[in-house]
Amino acid sequence: MSTPILRLENVQKSFGSKQVLKGVDIEVQKGESLVILGGSGSGKSVMLKNALGLMTPTAGKIFFDGQDVTKATGRTREKMRARIGMLFQSGALFDSLTVWENVGFRLLQVDKMRRKDAKEQAIETLKKVRLGPDVADLYPAEISGGMQKRVSLARSIISKPDLIFFDEPTTGLDPITADAINDLILEQVRGLGAAAVSITHDMASARKIADNIAMLFEGKIIWHGPANIIDNSGNDHVDQFVHGRADGPIQPAI
Repeated sequence: MSTPILRLENVQKSFGSKQVLKGVDIEVQKGESLVILGGSGSGKSVMLKNALGLMTPTAGKIFFDGQDVTKATGRTREKMRARIGMLFQSGALFDSLTVWENVGFRLLQVDKMRRKDAKEQAIETLKKVRLGPDVADLYPAEISGGMQKRVSLARSIISKPDLIFFDEPTTGLDPITADAINDLILEQVRGLGAAAVSITHDMASARKIADNIAMLFEGKIIWHGPANIIDNSGNDHVDQFVHGRADGPIQPAI
């Protein structure tokens, strides 16, 4: 079997006496789209930050394309991040930069590309997410929420990454816009041949973009399997979450 692009091995993370991740084991194969489900406080965001190298696990190991990057720093960390794209829940666009400057941020700041060349590449990437050159010189505040998500998607794919993380990519969008974003995610991830890890509680999104789905509950992966059997998982926690029922082993976060 080929080397996974990402592997978490018994990853644990504590903040003082509070243990958030309690031994997470998961693999993502090259070209695979994996969706991580989980309620509020299940540890999804902490797991994502550990996988990205924004946090260091208390215990366990993280491998990127076969290399142990658990405590990587400096050039090793930068080389890994150069192969990763990220779409943040909020979009995380810089208000003071134009749309094209946001999309081409890495080209300008890390690759030190000339502005003219970076703008051309940014405009070409915007076309991939159905945005024309007329929006390139606008600022984020001048475009809709759905368009901001598309700009964020363009930024995440401009460097042709091997792995893209999507953090609640459809949050705050109406169902029609959310479905359009899902279509773009599918199209661009497949076009790149990249792997994708998406964190969401939007079941419509999960069903559409996932090859495989994993459920994180109380800091551990409690179920992992093909997306097409999620409705017959045989797991009470997954069944409750998928069908949105208040009654069940998962207590509402209120």
